Amino acid sequence: MKVYKGSFGKVVSTMGYNVFSDHLEKVPLDKKHVVLNTISPNSYGIAKNDGKFKNALKDSDILVLDGVYFGLGYFLSTGKAIKKNQGPEVFDFFINKANDLALKVYFLGSSQETLEKIKVKVKLKYPKVKVSSFSPPFRQKFSEEETNEMINKINKFKPDILFVGMTCPKQEKWIFLNKEKIDANLICNIGAVFDWVAGNQKTIHPIWWKLRLAWLKRTIDRPEILKRYPNIFLYFKDMLLFIFKLKKSF
Repeated sequence: MKVYKGSFGKVVSTMGYNVFSDHLEKVPLDKKHVVLNTISPNSYGIAKNDGKFKNALKDSDILVLDGVYFGLGYFLSTGKAIKKNQGPEVFDFFINKANDLALKVYFLGSSQETLEKIKVKVKLKYPKVKVSSFSPPFRQKFSEEETNEMINKINKFKPDILFVGMTCPKQEKWIFLNKEKIDANLICNIGAVFDWVAGNQKTIHPIWWKLRLAWLKRTIDRPEILKRYPNIFLYFKDMLLFIFKLKKSF
């Protein structure tokens, strides 16, 4: 376990990943191809069986803690917490920043209906933001033609911030493969946040976050999340090995 100063702020090395543990204010908006990903017990479990996804997470310029549980092993071992920067917090911070600076923001992913809802809300609440979007086909793997179309549409707009919501792990792997071709500065893979912004899903009441039970509320609202539990089990198994120093390599 290490704590050190990364390219954009304090970073904590835990369970094989370098996790950003600082204020989002330190993330630059004037540098090209800066990729921000999130990590959670679910994504850790997926990465155990998906080497390409694991590489994408490890290659992140900024890997933020999505919820508190991925940082639990570090906390139990050191008594110190990793700063939480969840997907909705990432979106709120940077969309407000974009409004303050009159930046261009692009939304890639989700359905056309959801994107239209997002654009309406952004234009009403953040009037200085220039916004555009594209809804790619719903499939696990894009053809070369589809990938080029997505990149061309983004590059024509030249966003300062690109929000990607194509579900985990597809979005992280696609950005990992194509980031150098994309004419954007900050690239944020934030998945399910698109539905929250659009109003397709109700925002979780702050009391659930305060009680550290947002995961339970989310599962009640979306029972399909139960399918993630085998991946989450892999995390907690490794976390126990990590705490008792029974496993050195992750």
